[in-house]
Amino acid sequence: MMPTPFGAPAATNGFRDSSFAKNKNLPLHRWVPWIAGFSGEFVEDCIRNYLPSRHSNRWVLDPFAGVGTTLVQAYLGGLSVVGFEINPYAALATKIKLLALRISTHDFAKQITTFGRFMEKAETRARVPASRRPEGFSGRTQFFSPNVERKVLHALDFINSIDNPSIRDIFRLGLGSVMVSFSNYSYEPSLTRRAAVGKPNIEDANVGRSMSAKLHLILEDIGWIQGHMRMLGYRPRAKMFPKSIFSALDCMEQRNFVDLVITSPPYLNNYHYPRNTRPQLHWLGMASGKGYRSARETESFGKFWQTVRDSEPIRLGFRMPELSDTIETIRSRNIDKGSYGGPGWANYVATYFNDTHKFCQVLAQMLRPKAASIIVLGNSIIQGIEVKTDYFFGKIGELAGLKFEDNHLLRKKRTGSSIIQSSIRVGEAKTETVLYESGVVLRSAA
Repeated sequence: MMPTPFGAPAATNGFRDSSFAKNKNLPLHRWVPWIAGFSGEFVEDCIRNYLPSRHSNRWVLDPFAGVGTTLVQAYLGGLSVVGFEINPYAALATKIKLLALRISTHDFAKQITTFGRFMEKAETRARVPASRRPEGFSGRTQFFSPNVERKVLHALDFINSIDNPSIRDIFRLGLGSVMVSFSNYSYEPSLTRRAAVGKPNIEDANVGRSMSAKLHLILEDIGWIQGHMRMLGYRPRAKMFPKSIFSALDCMEQRNFVDLVITSPPYLNNYHYPRNTRPQLHWLGMASGKGYRSARETESFGKFWQTVRDSEPIRLGFRMPELSDTIETIRSRNIDKGSYGGPGWANYVATYFNDTHKFCQVLAQMLRPKAASIIVLGNSIIQGIEVKTDYFFGKIGELAGLKFEDNHLLRKKRTGSSIIQSSIRVGEAKTETVLYESGVVLRSAA
């Protein structure tokens, strides 16, 4: 039986805080805020503990790369990296960070100066922008106030005129990383209308100045990494695929070449990962129409409750009676609510763990013998029932031919019976449940 996090000593495991907030002052990591990420310090600790010998022939994989924390930190340490990320905006951020060595700082600086002059002239001449608001993008509040929107469209005009595709992508990322700051929304930490949290709408803002400040910060970091890698004395390899990890075996000619995996898959909490990047996906031309089709939410690991709730009953595609019993208990809750009750949520849980099994099978074919995977995730409460995702993840890994080695408690996030006594998650809870985050360590066979 696999040990569970509780009953074990708390956070005496040699890992620093895993939360992404630690990245806000670190070069490259600080470009884009990311609610679902973890810290560069945590990645460094994983590398130190599980891959002490570093050289360019060592490969680190992040199957859910996000904005590139794992890949950037490993690359800076002289390791070759490969990543997969299904969200186009996050994949763009990671790609630019890994391409930073190839960017001409002279050409980039020149474009920043030209951009500043362009935005000043556009405002003084009241020029009508050629770019248009993205179709199908809507919300309860207009995303940009009219004065701000006109300036954003001017900025898009300039971005579209840049000939160098790499510098053009950096400008797109620069706009994407600051656009919420002058919109009528804010991160609280999820994307929320400013009015909903008692903040006034932003009627006007200096879009050009905000973008320029971010671009200068990116320029500074690109210069830093170029100097850092010159001191390293060699250039590791980097591969980034804007695709699902489930496509990895088709993308990669190699098998069994990965030395270390550090990653955090979507949690079993129905958090809608594309939601926080919906403005960037639409305004940067990565999505069109209503919804999140361009973010490929139905291809996402674990899907979302909304995408599977109305399906016929979904069962596990592998044998694990303990997990099957948990799913069927969830299915029996609130059946009067139909797909909005236990039946719909049970479909979601079954889909999530079916994807877990598929993921572990892919992982088993990519890891070198005895290579380790550190998988950060948390438990969940579904219809009032605790699901120890880390525990089941480890057992499913063993079904796929991997070996469970350890489970590190990284942090307890919040406690309280109110979490499981809400109308959404079913009341009458008799025990307090702790929501925690842990690092499951799986290792490939010898």
